Amino acid sequence: MSGILTTWPRRLSTPVVLRLARVGSCGKLPAPGTWGSLAGLTYFNIFFAFSPSPVVWILNLLGSIVAVGICSEAEVRLGKSDPGEVVLDEFVAMPLCFLGWDRLPENWSVWLVCLAGFALFRLFDILKPFGISRLQRLPGGWGVVVDDVAAALLTCSVLHGAARLFPAT
Repeated sequence: MSGILTTWPRRLSTPVVLRLARVGSCGKLPAPGTWGSLAGLTYFNIFFAFSPSPVVWILNLLGSIVAVGICSEAEVRLGKSDPGEVVLDEFVAMPLCFLGWDRLPENWSVWLVCLAGFALFRLFDILKPFGISRLQRLPGGWGVVVDDVAAALLTCSVLHGAARLFPAT
């Protein structure tokens, strides 16, 4: 099963694989992970902000599986392990920062939740605390994507914890 999940992109052309892995041109910009995350935040706000959490979970699980395949193939085509220009992992993980979104903006303003989620995700993606760094050792695209998913879920937990501790008045 894992083979099918990671080998299907071999049939795609190199320009298509790299365009998807770089989320257009985000991966070619300075600080590509930040741009990929910003694109993911935009993606969340357009497609998921008003969706129930189960829909966000299901669609992002599917998106993460697709990202594993694309990121695996991008590593092969670029000849690098977890290249910085591959930002599809940040893009697909970002919406997971906001699971339970409907309970967050009731406590804080929408822009504050988005800003805090973005900043926390970037912090956790860079520092990789609580063993997240070990997830990068998974083979191929699994290591590229799963550490970002873990950083997003940690961000989500911190946002919900902060919303409970510091309710807006």
